[in-house]
Amino acid sequence: MTTLAANTTSTIIPSLRYRDAPAAIEWLCRAFGFEKHAVHADGDVIHHAQLVFGNGMVMLGSVANRSAWGERIAQPDEIGGRETQCPCVIVSDCAAHYARAKAAGAIIVDELEHKDYGGAGYSCRDPEGHLWWFGEYDPWGAEA
Repeated sequence: MTTLAANTTSTIIPSLRYRDAPAAIEWLCRAFGFEKHAVHADGDVIHHAQLVFGNGMVMLGSVANRSAWGERIAQPDEIGGRETQCPCVIVSDCAAHYARAKAAGAIIVDELEHKDYGGAGYSCRDPEGHLWWFGEYDPWGAEA
C-alpha cells in the first residue's frame, strides 16, 4: 500500500491559538507535562511554538499574531465555550496526570473514569477554555 504520510515521528499535530500564549505555554508545561521544543516570539506575541509530549506535539501561537490562518480559528469564549476539535493525549498514568492537571487549575469537564474500551480517561479545559482529553487507552496497541 502506498502512503501519503511523511516518514516522521508524528504526522498529525494539533494547532491552537491563545490570547496569552506565553502564559499558556508555561501552564501547559506545568499542568499537562508538555516540554518546550521551539518558541518563536516577538515580546509577548508568539508567532509559532512547538510543545512536545512523548513523541506527540502541539503547535500554538498568539491570537494577536494576525494572519489569514489565525483569522480562521475562533476562541472557545467566542462560540459559547464550545470547541470544534479536542487534542487527545495518551498518558501512562491517568490518575497521576489528572491530579497534576487539577492541582494546576484545569477545569475538569469529565471526571476520571475507567472506559469500557480500555484504560482510564478524563477531559478538562485549560485557562483559555480549550478542551483536552487525556487517557490511557492506546489505539495503536488495541486490536482493530
